[in-house]
Amino acid sequence: MNARTRIKICGLRTPDTVDAVVQAGADAIGFVFYAPSVRAVTLAQAVALAERLPPFVTPVGLFVNAAEADIAAALEAIPGLLLQFHGDESPEACERWQRPYLRAVAVGPDTQLVDCAARFPRAQALLLDAPVDGYGGGGKVFDWSLLAPNATRPVVLSGGLNAANVGDGIRQVRPWAVDVSSGVESSRGVKDPDLIHAFCAAVRAADAAL
Repeated sequence: MNARTRIKICGLRTPDTVDAVVQAGADAIGFVFYAPSVRAVTLAQAVALAERLPPFVTPVGLFVNAAEADIAAALEAIPGLLLQFHGDESPEACERWQRPYLRAVAVGPDTQLVDCAARFPRAQALLLDAPVDGYGGGGKVFDWSLLAPNATRPVVLSGGLNAANVGDGIRQVRPWAVDVSSGVESSRGVKDPDLIHAFCAAVRAADAAL
């Protein structure tokens, strides 16, 4: 049994919200390196924000079909950066960095997590999200009953999570971690410290009840 569900808050853009995430006890902070996203940051912005992180809070770089030079620059500039691939990246494109990474998987009726894990053997975890048009998270909850209990890799539950439903997700899926973005926003792209604290508290409450 997973004794503690890890928490990743994605799409951080300001110092005050980064500080709120740290104070709330999250384990990882996601920086979106995808220009079309309302939550996108430049590398310089991400570097400055990552410098605020204490030990044991992991910076995560979300990439969507990014140029290799951009990924290399981020890895060089942000110590300990964990890669997250959220586009059409091939296994070869993900594996070439010889580093652990997260691989996003859009979960539908035909999704086989065992096959996904086999295709991306160095993936530290599979990040499970709802299918959307285009790329990135869409803030939608997928059907958790589609997940067969035979994943050979840790899973990160994502997609439409918030303080009200994350406990149900933890009880049903028992993920290694949960990932939230729009579910802790007061308006599109604007993170709310109070919602961040409420989300983390809901995760801890769900863990305590298992």
